[in-house]
Amino acid sequence: MQNELNIALIQADLIWKDKKVNLANISELISSINEAVDVIVLPEMFTTAFCVDDMELAEEMDGMTVQWMQGIAKKTNAAICGSILFKEKEHYYNRFLFVEPNRAIHHYDKHHLFSLVGEEKNLTKGTTKMLIDYKGWKLQPFICYDIRFPAWCQNDDNADIQLYVANWPAKRIHHWKLLLQARATENQCYVVGVNRTGDDFYGNAHNGQSAVIDYTGIEICSSGDKNGIELVKLSKENLVKHKERYPFWKDR
Repeated sequence: MQNELNIALIQADLIWKDKKVNLANISELISSINEAVDVIVLPEMFTTAFCVDDMELAEEMDGMTVQWMQGIAKKTNAAICGSILFKEKEHYYNRFLFVEPNRAIHHYDKHHLFSLVGEEKNLTKGTTKMLIDYKGWKLQPFICYDIRFPAWCQNDDNADIQLYVANWPAKRIHHWKLLLQARATENQCYVVGVNRTGDDFYGNAHNGQSAVIDYTGIEICSSGDKNGIELVKLSKENLVKHKERYPFWKDR
């Protein structure tokens, strides 16, 4: 088991439907990291921004984005994760991909599709949660709107870290901040939330506020509204000690 896990939060201004530019911009940010990291976390739909009505953008496992992620993971010796518009057989998903340096891929499909903009009209919702065992840490991914539903996010699997990737608008950013803290507090785990910046095609502004919240609900890292990278080191020992001292989770 690795006691400390180094996380890189990539908060980027996503360009509407432009995969090549978005991947180039993110690659440049990642190349500026000058220390070893274990996990690189990208926003929701990091290749296209939150476009859920153009299925021509969807990719499969042999697509350019998965290949790019495998290349980055190998180059940095770090797992890389985030969600993209994905096609599997005849269905389309908002799919979270977690790619390890050894090319292993784990995935989670967004369960709560955002009906306010009709995400459910074209995409199929996921039906199962995913627990990823990486370097002795248990990581559990969720996507944006999922965070509003504590029953779905309940930490029944005793994950050490919950990962939330998002395209969360500035006008409701206070909800994002509150919900990140709530999920961390009630689930007694680290919560990593990565959002985007910039305006989308419809004029919705995004001001980032990516953050890491510890198992007591305290913010230990924040990206503010800047484009760039935030690095944070998480301690498994401290998490275990807290859960032993305050075993609220046993009474769930």
